[in-house]
Formats: sequence, C-alpha cells, structure tokens
Amino acid sequence: MDVGLAALRKSLVTHYDRLKRRLAARLGNDELASDALQDVYLKLDAVAAPDSVRQPEAYLYRMAFHIAVDYARSGDERLTSAETDEILGLTPDSAPGPAQITEDRQTLQVLLAALERLPVRQRDILLAHRLDGTPQKDLALRYGISVRMVERELQKAQAYCRARLPSPRQER
Repeated sequence: MDVGLAALRKSLVTHYDRLKRRLAARLGNDELASDALQDVYLKLDAVAAPDSVRQPEAYLYRMAFHIAVDYARSGDERLTSAETDEILGLTPDSAPGPAQITEDRQTLQVLLAALERLPVRQRDILLAHRLDGTPQKDLALRYGISVRMVERELQKAQAYCRARLPSPRQER
C-alpha cells in the first residue's frame, strides 16, 4: 500500500504544473485549482487501494476536480491571494512617499502664488466654481456678467495657473 501511495504522491509532484493548468482552465480560477491540488495531497492517505490506480495523473485530476466542485457546492468562499495579502498587511502602501509629498507641497505653493496674482474676479470665480462647486449660472448672477463671460474668466484663470505649474516632463 505504501508503494502505491508513494507513486501517487510522486505523480502529483511531477505533474503538478500540468494538472494545475488544466484545472484552472476548466474551473476558471487559478487559486481554486491550487487549493484543490493541495487538498488532493492531504487526502491521498485516505485512498483505499492506491496500488490499483492505473492512470495516476488522470486519477489525481479527477480527484482535484471533484474537490473543487465540492468547494463550489458548499459555498466555501476562499480568499484570493490579494485579499490574503491585504488582511496580512502585505500589500504595498498606496500613500505617497516623502519625495512625492515634498514635490506636491512645492507644486501647491506654486499654485497658491499663481492664484494670488490672478485678478480678484477671476480668482473668486475659479475658487467658487472649482472648490465650492458653484454653477456658472449662479456666478454670472453674482457678478452681473453673462455665463459666457464666466466661462472665459474660468478659462483664463485655469490657463494662467496651468502655465505656472511644472509640466510632467520637468517633474521626472
């Protein structure tokens, strides 16, 4: 019995990659295929007559497939590796690093200086529209100008500020 079990384990190790590819293609889930193959290895001890298995690779494939189907039927929700990494805190931190923070602060200073140099009405219209979300129609009423004039003031203010900001090529 130990000889047959050893032969099945050796076949699993030898053909693992091919079994995993076939299972993943059939199941549509690479991680589920890996989990099923790991469980196959653990359940090999329970095989009643390992010596009687004539086609070990096919036997192992069917065994893994049935395990995966059982997972699906039972509603066993397995975590993906990304979810596991997130839980364990292994995902890279998406927060900006010190260099990016310094660069962003410098850009903000340039932008604030540009805003200070804008004509008062342009600056007020730009800030009210971009920061407060004030509709252009309301700004036109507030300043006694047409909506088209509000659009022009916004375009001028944005172009002025954009021209003072470093271009993406200068930053890198």
